[in-house]
Amino acid sequence: MTSVCLIAGRAAARKMVFGLGAAAALAVGTATAQAADLPDNTAPPVFTNASPTDPITDYFIHWQDRVHEAQATQPHWMTPIATVTPRLEQEVRFDTQFQQLGTGGQLTNIDGGKGLEFIPTTMNEVLINAPAYEERSIKSPAHGFADWNFLTIKQRIISAPEDKGNYIFTAFLGVQAPMLASPFTNKAWVITPTLAGGKGWGDFDIQATVGAPIPTSHESIIGTSLVTNVAFQYHFLEYFWPELEFNDTYWFDGTQRAHRNQLFLTPGIVFGRFALGNGLKGIIGVGYQFALDPQPPVLTPALTPTYDHAVILTSRLAF
Repeated sequence: MTSVCLIAGRAAARKMVFGLGAAAALAVGTATAQAADLPDNTAPPVFTNASPTDPITDYFIHWQDRVHEAQATQPHWMTPIATVTPRLEQEVRFDTQFQQLGTGGQLTNIDGGKGLEFIPTTMNEVLINAPAYEERSIKSPAHGFADWNFLTIKQRIISAPEDKGNYIFTAFLGVQAPMLASPFTNKAWVITPTLAGGKGWGDFDIQATVGAPIPTSHESIIGTSLVTNVAFQYHFLEYFWPELEFNDTYWFDGTQRAHRNQLFLTPGIVFGRFALGNGLKGIIGVGYQFALDPQPPVLTPALTPTYDHAVILTSRLAF
């Protein structure tokens, strides 16, 4: 009888131990599940160098990266004084011209229709220009804004820097708006498609453009013309860029200048690029432009060449 009781007691003890173990396991499991449901108050890791997810913000953050890439994949020539360079540039530009007219009058052109040039992609440049302000004196005095060449877009097609071929080819499209209240307006919108190219050999380069200003109205009076510019440029002692330019315009039609041609020669020199800090570079230049053809000037029905000679001053801040 005693042994039977002992056996029964031991069995009961074993059941109690197993029951306590199961209860403990259940309690631990429940506590773990509840803890998992509680909010995690631990601060997430901070990635200070993470790229922004907003594509617009990312575009502007990496703006200068695209500028550097665009300029690293093209020649590093200087923009000439009168000829528009086929290169992509990012700068603010201000020019002034002091012209002597064939009539004996004088005309001062302030700003020269220059302004802001920037590089939004590795293959494009956009020029947003201010309208030039002109003041004519001595003969037929007048003052006001010239027609506004407010927008030009460049599309670079091919290019290679100095160590990989030293060449470039680009297409432009310019738009000019009439300043109707000005005494200097032609009263017409003008669209100007242009092809531009250049080739370099060591420190010497040639840059050229061929464009066709097409008036959208009054074409029978103004005429469609072909404008050709060729600049011969040399570089020495880091900051010196002497040049010689030919600037030619031929009118195909129009009652003002049909079948006439004007040709200017422009010797000059540009100094730069002077480091100013924070990636800014200063550039200045001067040129003397004078008419080779026609001589003497034709006074009627429209003055040709448009002026006899001019001093051109240019200043630029590249960034």
